[in-house]
Amino acid sequence: MWDTLKVTHEGTNDVKRSRRNTLSHEYELFRMNQNESIQDMQKRFTHIINHLASLGKVFPNKDLINKVLTLLEFLLLHATFLANFS
Repeated sequence: MWDTLKVTHEGTNDVKRSRRNTLSHEYELFRMNQNESIQDMQKRFTHIINHLASLGKVFPNKDLINKVLTLLEFLLLHATFLANFS
């Protein structure tokens, strides 16, 4: 009975592995969407990280910080480019 409830709630190992792979791919390719606020981007990023953590994949804080800083640096470069050539 307990195993049935656990699989129903958490999914099978194959489903979890597939979900973890999908979320890992989303993390690796993470970018800010067009017309998305920084707050919404951060919420989406946190959602991915939290789901990965619940599936057993945890990133060190320094990796998460570097990921966000890289995204923000790209946004700053893009904004500077647009300001200079508009």
